[in-house]
Amino acid sequence: MREHRWETQSTLSFEDILSVAGKLRQLGLTSIHEDKEMIGYIEEWEVDHPRRIQALAPWPTEDVTLLHRLDNWQGDFFLLAGHYHSIFQTHQSVNTYCSIAHPWRMTQPLTTLLPEAWLWLGFRHTHGFIRIRVHTTEVITPGETLAKPRDRFWLTDRETAFRTAIQILDLPIEVTQKGARVLLQTDRTDTPLFCSWPDAFGPCQFELNSPDPFEFLVPASQLAATYQGKPAHLRVYLTGFPEPALMDFTGITPDPRFLYRCSIHCTLSDMPELLHLLEPQGRVYGSLAEFQTDYLLPEGEDVAAIVGLVGTNGDFRLEIRLNQRPLPHQATEHWLEELVGHPLIYAPLPAFP
Repeated sequence: MREHRWETQSTLSFEDILSVAGKLRQLGLTSIHEDKEMIGYIEEWEVDHPRRIQALAPWPTEDVTLLHRLDNWQGDFFLLAGHYHSIFQTHQSVNTYCSIAHPWRMTQPLTTLLPEAWLWLGFRHTHGFIRIRVHTTEVITPGETLAKPRDRFWLTDRETAFRTAIQILDLPIEVTQKGARVLLQTDRTDTPLFCSWPDAFGPCQFELNSPDPFEFLVPASQLAATYQGKPAHLRVYLTGFPEPALMDFTGITPDPRFLYRCSIHCTLSDMPELLHLLEPQGRVYGSLAEFQTDYLLPEGEDVAAIVGLVGTNGDFRLEIRLNQRPLPHQATEHWLEELVGHPLIYAPLPAFP
């Protein structure tokens, strides 16, 4: 779901991170120790060759995904997706996954949504899928409210954006409003419809599957065409493939950039080594503590909080995520700064991709 997020204004040393973890324990929270095993996450690790993933061999990894980033790409999306699908068919198994992300643009200005949205055209072992995501101009998390009539703009814009994509894609999906939320439904019985990434007004993303992996190739190309042929930064996600298969994918486009993402089983004390390994470009993060705020802030709303570390460019920062604000925005930020002992800045995660 959508979250509020803060991070430290300046970078921190690893000793600073350990100090914050210790402070949280002193406050009665369960916070991770240096030698405690944790699940970390690696993202945006740019490598010069797919086999560089072997550098992570000392640690167990899961959900290893190689990304092809195609910068300033201009071309025929239908042909590009078809090439990736052809190689996918050669190497597919129950564990493989391939999707291509491309931006699309709203056909009219909307107050509460950014004009650029994204689509994913994907392939799995037994089906294909189309995924659509829109990005709001601000974060209003589930359970939070807006004063009338401002809330109506949010609902109408969301409905308009989804309806636009659905009409271009020619999907059997109905968009309605019910109980101050946008709802999506389909009468298809051969495939599921998934709605996700919700905020206070309903989902910001939906995904429709199909037993026919070719069904969405042409519709996705038509939606991608709303970008009007402008240079775009595309991303292709490849999961579950052995190295020989990954090498087959590299010949589809000239000079793709390779980036890895995965989860990794490590200890907190491993984080500096992992950060060094990811240089010059990559990000590692993990959770230091997860708790309900009413334990420390009984006068506020009881919300879920995560305090974590983020390592990038050789430095660490703290991040704090909340599923709602327990107090008004400025009061929440002040309380969080007192909690961790460092100045913070509001920094929601980017929506794409």
